[in-house]
Amino acid sequence: MDSNDIQLHIEDLVAEEHRLLEKAEAAPLEATDRQRLADVNVQLDRYYDLLRQRRARAEFGQDPERAAIRSGDTVEKYLQ
Repeated sequence: MDSNDIQLHIEDLVAEEHRLLEKAEAAPLEATDRQRLADVNVQLDRYYDLLRQRRARAEFGQDPERAAIRSGDTVEKYLQ
């Protein structure tokens, strides 16, 4: 998956997130939609992290293809 593919995947996830948030404005989300929203948020974090890794590797002359997607547990526990 190259950076453009990653960016497109992020855009798809953002669109799904917005759809779920709009649905939540109209009525409380059912458990499956709440879980999907949580899953989408974790996936967004994972793919943003992958994109940042690729960009950093390229900036410092390393192979961006060696960047790897990290687990949800890893990216969710980063300190801000």
